[in-house]
Amino acid sequence: MPTDLPSMTARGMRRLKIGGIVAAGVAIVIVASGLATRLQASHEVKKWTDAQATQTVSVVQPSQAASGKTLALPGTLNAFYDAPIYARVPGYLKIWYKDIGAKVRKGDVLAVIETPELDQQIEQAKGQLANAVAAEQLSQTTAQRWVSLLKLDAVSKQEEEEKTGDYAAKEALVTAAKADLDRLEALKTFARITAPFNGIVTSRSVDVGALINAGAGSDGSPLFRVQDIHQMRVYVDVPQDYSAQIGPGLTATLTVPEYPGKVFAATLDSTSHAINDKSNALLVELLADNRDGALKPGEYARVTLHLPAAPGRLEVPAGALVFRQHGLQVATVLANNRVLMKSVTIAVDLGTKVEIGTGLKSTDRVIDNPPDSISSGDLVRIAGSDTETVATR
Repeated sequence: MPTDLPSMTARGMRRLKIGGIVAAGVAIVIVASGLATRLQASHEVKKWTDAQATQTVSVVQPSQAASGKTLALPGTLNAFYDAPIYARVPGYLKIWYKDIGAKVRKGDVLAVIETPELDQQIEQAKGQLANAVAAEQLSQTTAQRWVSLLKLDAVSKQEEEEKTGDYAAKEALVTAAKADLDRLEALKTFARITAPFNGIVTSRSVDVGALINAGAGSDGSPLFRVQDIHQMRVYVDVPQDYSAQIGPGLTATLTVPEYPGKVFAATLDSTSHAINDKSNALLVELLADNRDGALKPGEYARVTLHLPAAPGRLEVPAGALVFRQHGLQVATVLANNRVLMKSVTIAVDLGTKVEIGTGLKSTDRVIDNPPDSISSGDLVRIAGSDTETVATR
């Protein structure tokens, strides 16, 4: 028994040594695994932190300004032709034939004016003409006689020239007297007040017996007013921002308060081709058919202009605009997901959208509702993109 003790002790020592080595290896593996797990966790935390630090934004693509936009403005309706009719001769109104609302044709007699003073002037002019004609005839006979006597040397050349000169003067007096009579008779024709064109009598301010002054009625107002309303002229002040879109082919619709829901068509006739320096607006004239007589001169209308698209203009949401110390800007995203601030100008404000005049291209990616702190060079992540980031700091 005592002889086997040393060999058993050596064997146990070897086993203990092997066990220690195995335990140490296991410990090393456990420590290495723990370190690897911590490194992975640390990397995940860093990756998550970096992702949280990168702002996520949504982008929109600028779109071409759509055609068919409308612009609603107040307008005023006027008759196609409008003639206030004044008296050309003084007198008293003898009779009137057409009252308000009467339809008239060109040349129809509206009223007749009694002109006693003008009648006497015409009679006087006739007498003056007759006297001038008689004097002319006598002078002519005398001149012819003296021409014959000159051939016989019975009178001097001086005397003959005096008689022929007197005849020429008497001829001129006849011409003047006749012209004066023609003038008065032409005035007499204005004693009949007639319609200047086909239309409707929209006002009458005189009655039988009223004193008529040349150029006006007794109170200075026109005797009658005749308007042609087969078409209506519609006048609209268009703001300067939209003036470039007013051109041939423009159409419009209009509504008036007395016909709710009824829409009338109108077309562009002309513009003033000038911006009013007080209203900063362009005066536009439209024509609206009114053969049914529904529209009335002088009334208010709501005019809707159907504007064509402005060439080259882009639309972006109004929320994409940023107001900075450098003016109006939009934030765009470059290919490397870096931000570039661009200065722009607004051509037309449409409320929820704006038309950009300058500073933007159709290929730009515009950030919608950008954060207040965003600036050029910032790294961003586009919402909905599979790629976390495409650039590193």
